[in-house]
Amino acid sequence: MEHYHCDQMMCHSSDICPQPISSAEGTEDGSGYEEALDIVEINKDLNLHEGDIRLMTGRDRNIVVGNQFRWELPVPYVLHESLDLNAKGVVLRAFDQIRLKTCIDFKPWEDEPHYIVVIQDDGCWSYVGNQHQGNQSVSIGQWCDHLAIVEHEFLHALGFWHEQSRYDRDEYVTVVWENIEKGREHNFLKHSSNYTTTLGTMYDYTSVMHYNKDAFSNGNGSTIITNLPEYQDVIGQRLEMSSNDVLKLQKLYNCTSAVTFRMSCSFEDERVCDMTLCAAGNTSWERVGSTKAGPFSDHTSLSSQGENQTESAHGNGTANQNGGGSFMHCSTVSGKEGDGAKMQSRKMNPKRQIQCLQFFYFHSGSDKDQLNIWIREYDREDEETTYLMGQITGPPTSHWQLHHVSLNATRPFQVEFEVRKGAGNSLGGFSVDDINLFETECPHHVWHIPNIDHFLINSSVGTSLLSPRFITRQSYGLQLLLHLYSDHFGVFFRLVSTDHDDQLQWPCVWRQVTVSLLDQSHHIQQRMSKQISITTDSERTFIGDSGEIFHYWDNPRKLGHLINDTNRESYYAGPNLGYRTFLSLDAFRSGNFIKGGSIFFFLSFDDLSTLRLSGSDPPKPQIWSNMNHVTLMKTDDKGTCLNQMMGSTTTIVTPSFISSFAVSLPTGTIFTMLTATVALISGNLPLTL
Repeated sequence: MEHYHCDQMMCHSSDICPQPISSAEGTEDGSGYEEALDIVEINKDLNLHEGDIRLMTGRDRNIVVGNQFRWELPVPYVLHESLDLNAKGVVLRAFDQIRLKTCIDFKPWEDEPHYIVVIQDDGCWSYVGNQHQGNQSVSIGQWCDHLAIVEHEFLHALGFWHEQSRYDRDEYVTVVWENIEKGREHNFLKHSSNYTTTLGTMYDYTSVMHYNKDAFSNGNGSTIITNLPEYQDVIGQRLEMSSNDVLKLQKLYNCTSAVTFRMSCSFEDERVCDMTLCAAGNTSWERVGSTKAGPFSDHTSLSSQGENQTESAHGNGTANQNGGGSFMHCSTVSGKEGDGAKMQSRKMNPKRQIQCLQFFYFHSGSDKDQLNIWIREYDREDEETTYLMGQITGPPTSHWQLHHVSLNATRPFQVEFEVRKGAGNSLGGFSVDDINLFETECPHHVWHIPNIDHFLINSSVGTSLLSPRFITRQSYGLQLLLHLYSDHFGVFFRLVSTDHDDQLQWPCVWRQVTVSLLDQSHHIQQRMSKQISITTDSERTFIGDSGEIFHYWDNPRKLGHLINDTNRESYYAGPNLGYRTFLSLDAFRSGNFIKGGSIFFFLSFDDLSTLRLSGSDPPKPQIWSNMNHVTLMKTDDKGTCLNQMMGSTTTIVTPSFISSFAVSLPTGTIFTMLTATVALISGNLPLTL
């Protein structure tokens, strides 16, 4: 897939009142494609086995990938100097996803006898399993630098053949031989049951290892027809590994745990994920299915369509409109200021020094109520130290909100959700659902688009939606654009001006922008999100109206357009770059991307300059100072939990770690969709929203 730049677009997601504006039918930058190329298309002239597999000379292609073809873990790797910088970043992200979902880990090569060398050769290809030939290549060539393609090739390297080559495939799909390009029929041969195994798993139409319906077609129609018609447009998905891919990988390597996954909780079990609940005063955490003031349902079972979840507060709502599951709710309707309730996770042992806590919350109480996020660390004598990691307060919300808190536990720890009742009248309280904890870096920014169906239904082709302006950790301004086409939408990004521009290095190069549309499945290991990455470089230029040459990633004040948006904000915006075909509308609606009418884009902005020099060592999580003022109200200490925290523990409100949470620039009413004020304590530099 090639990158394109497009004209300026001006419709803000905070309003959700789209208007026709400039099209993103921008100038094609070099020779490229408007939509993603699949592996078969990228490799069409390479004549590889099954399209992307290299075979060792003299070896049976059907050989069982047994113990001798498994890798010792962690798998050593080298990112070769030939590899494109963007591809290096995508490979490292693929490693993170594999670590999150399986027991497979990777490490930079340290003279191990057998290791993987990731190169940029013609096309995308791999050998199957560990061939015990010293350095074993995996090619991530031009057009291959997409998460799902990298996962596909590494699953080959770890021991997988293609899904449609299973010996039982005829029970699930029909190969249309007359539609196959002449001379390519061998790519559809089945592997014998005498030499291969299905590992006892069901056939997987959603596998990232499956051909698409038109693979090797001669133009007369599809080459693969699914026996279940509803999967005809599903096979060949290039989002992420499926749950069954994960299961097979775990079985192949005889393991059940995952490297960086720590916990997931959707509160469907009455045991509430073995959490400890305790309270002081008249507040308490309760497992419920709906609340009078909202939300009307849990987030886990929320349908794709959903309106304002607080209408019942005005006499118009109905409980349990969409869901049927449970969530945790702490009411602040009664009681006195300072009453508190705590919900503590089980004790966990960190394997890394960085964790990300992700959860959905709903706020229906007073704007003075607080949801505080703490961690309790335990030393060898089981003495506790308690750190305040985050705080949510402010006006009530009308939708489930997604929130991340970066942690840095180095000793056994617990995560604690604490609600404290504030001053003023409350109609509800705080609700929490779908908690996930994992040991990778949190996304830098989140773009929440509520009522996305209104945008899709009421907008004409060519309409675009603008995100808030985000300020990156390096203080660059960044903005996303969602552009609507007839049957799909595109995603673009651009640099925008901030008050820091005169202090920054220009042009802004070797930064990787990664955008991910979140699959809102409750369990992070079951998600199949859509992700793209683009890395800024020093060579991309364009010609201005007067014939002058501009660097694409130069200061927006120098080369951009002045934008006066609908929120009466003025700023300069540089040229847009992105993908015209990010996701089809059919795939968008059939996935788990929409819940309650809301979608979430994750945005990260990583400095990859060290990868140009070191090659294989991943960039370390950056230290970024972001301290907002946090107020902890006085509280009654007669309750068990508050006695535990304040009596027998050390409480630290200003921990020494630096959070990776990033804030967005204040852009007027753009912040109406961010309905809670988020405050974190970290470092010693005050930064106010």
